[in-house]
Amino acid sequence: MKISTITCHDVYNHGASLQAYALMTYLNNQGHNVEIIDYKPYYMGNLYKLSNIDNPAWEKNFISKSIYLTLKLPGRLISLKRKKNFDDFTKKYLNVGNYTYESNEDLKSNLPDSDIFICGSDQIWNSLHANGKDPAFYLDFVPNDKVKAAYAASFATDTISDEYKIMTKSLVEKLDKVGVREESGVKIVKDLGIEKAVNVLDPVFLLEKEQWDNIATKEFNEKYILVYDFDKSLVIEALAKEISKKKGYKIYTINVDKPKYADKCFNLDGPETFVSLVKNAQFVISNSFHAAVFSLVYEKDFVIVNRTESINTRMRDLLSSLTIGDRLIGKDYDINKVIEEINYDNVKPILNEKIDFSKQYLYDLLSIKK
Repeated sequence: MKISTITCHDVYNHGASLQAYALMTYLNNQGHNVEIIDYKPYYMGNLYKLSNIDNPAWEKNFISKSIYLTLKLPGRLISLKRKKNFDDFTKKYLNVGNYTYESNEDLKSNLPDSDIFICGSDQIWNSLHANGKDPAFYLDFVPNDKVKAAYAASFATDTISDEYKIMTKSLVEKLDKVGVREESGVKIVKDLGIEKAVNVLDPVFLLEKEQWDNIATKEFNEKYILVYDFDKSLVIEALAKEISKKKGYKIYTINVDKPKYADKCFNLDGPETFVSLVKNAQFVISNSFHAAVFSLVYEKDFVIVNRTESINTRMRDLLSSLTIGDRLIGKDYDINKVIEEINYDNVKPILNEKIDFSKQYLYDLLSIKK
């Protein structure tokens, strides 16, 4: 069966790339032919563009623009190595369609040739960002005589603004099946008057640990704490330093910036290094959802720090459902609780039951006939 998926697959984020790979690979392993739709609307088009001006204050005139771009150019040239590593991952591991679509209307006028369309996973329905307001990520371009469904789509928040509720309801209720990544997402859909939403796991969990080992091939010759931080968090920095001192571990980071407290930083590396770093870490400290996911895959001791942006429901719902909600912390943490080992004998049976449910959801989805 030919399947097309649509997600934020090419936004130079480790989790985004790896979840796209996971869903594609799992479905391919079930004997299907999966292609990721190469959807790149205008709001995703400026990543790593050398002429992009991120700060409106510098857009006043030609001189200010020139000064800004001159100051930014050295760092941007260096960052192109990161772009290349992600692009190499995409070329090597992702089966992306040859045609690049730029809008929902573009998709409607040149519909990919598939039997089934799946939107997800990741934050495709997060209305705090442009993609969550884009009908394409709700499969609006797919005619009703085709099977269309969501797998592990995420709103990333507890609620959505009233201004997006009518749009969201009209698009989601047209889907044949609705699988969302968080329990809070199930509630959002039900509050819209749609009863068919269920909670399924991020597609990373669909693959066995041994399958991820095929990507996690890099090795490291010393014990380290892995830090993956989107917020330049002072809590994460303090935690890393404290645990490093207690345990005698080095501090490795895969942040885009290069924090001074790190012994080694892999800021220019791609998704293969990310998985390798989690696999070989002694402890993981992060505010990343997928850092938590891969820590669970590799049964690592880890802690997740609340983000400054209001998207902590992703981590909270996952960890609470596995009875390890105390792994999500704020600034008032207890270091002795943080470094306690996670009892994976308790976690794994719950996780395995959720994995089985998620696989059954996909089996049922692929059995729909129209």
